[in-house]
Amino acid sequence: MTAQFRLPEMNLVFLTGRLTRDPDNRMTQRGQAICGFDIAVNRRYMDNASGEWKDEVSYVPVTVFGDAAERAKERLKKGVPVLVEGRLTMSEFVDKSGQTRKVLRVTGRRVQVLQSAEAMAREDSDTADAPDTPEVAEDDVPF
Repeated sequence: MTAQFRLPEMNLVFLTGRLTRDPDNRMTQRGQAICGFDIAVNRRYMDNASGEWKDEVSYVPVTVFGDAAERAKERLKKGVPVLVEGRLTMSEFVDKSGQTRKVLRVTGRRVQVLQSAEAMAREDSDTADAPDTPEVAEDDVPF
């Protein structure tokens, strides 16, 4: 006799990585904000055959909705390290050649910047030739 085992339904993802491009911000027809971006998630491992350290990179598409998308629009840019909490979702679409494609992505519930406001301001001043003492905003509040 086999015992009944009830598998709990759980779909929870935590990822850390850096944005590979600036976020894509838009609105739904109902006026809800959507922010889409990709993060690069790295894994370093020892290759047993060669004895060398190797890096493996996975590029993960992330979509955030609502208030979190509004905050992401203001604070995220290419290269910024983030922690994303969310769930996996699968979507289907038909490409230009008529093939049905599936995309596995993370629908983010929370996005937290893993870089201090001082470091972000320093990067902005380096690229924009701003004064040496940039104004720094409070950055301890997660999305």
